[in-house]
Amino acid sequence: MTAPARSRRWTYSLAAEFGHKNITDDVARLVAESGVRLGAVVVSLAGSTGAITTIEYETGALADLRRALDQIAPPNENYAHNAAYNDGNGFSHVRSALLKTSVAIPVIDGKLQVGTWQQIVVINLDNRQREREVVGVVVGE
Repeated sequence: MTAPARSRRWTYSLAAEFGHKNITDDVARLVAESGVRLGAVVVSLAGSTGAITTIEYETGALADLRRALDQIAPPNENYAHNAAYNDGNGFSHVRSALLKTSVAIPVIDGKLQVGTWQQIVVINLDNRQREREVVGVVVGE
């Protein structure tokens, strides 16, 4: 008998500088198919210029998040990373470090425990379009 899958990889094509996608349904499907009743799911983005976060996935909240990132780590500032690598994405690395590249969400009774208005979102923060690889792993019993 084959054990249910407890991990999955997804690839999302995202626009430059704030391309985003709601991946809650993908993660919930993995949790449901895993058979885990009590535990957690860890969702992680491979890379240092993107982010995984939770937010109410609607245009106002997304615009507010982008405006906050523009204020905290503006694209046109002088970044030491840009001087070292001449790739212009120093702001992307700072934003990624602030938002983080993974989240862990509880699983109870076989269901992802997110709020009514809380979605799991992958964001490309790089200054160019990217194919973003995201990994989900369900742990528990």
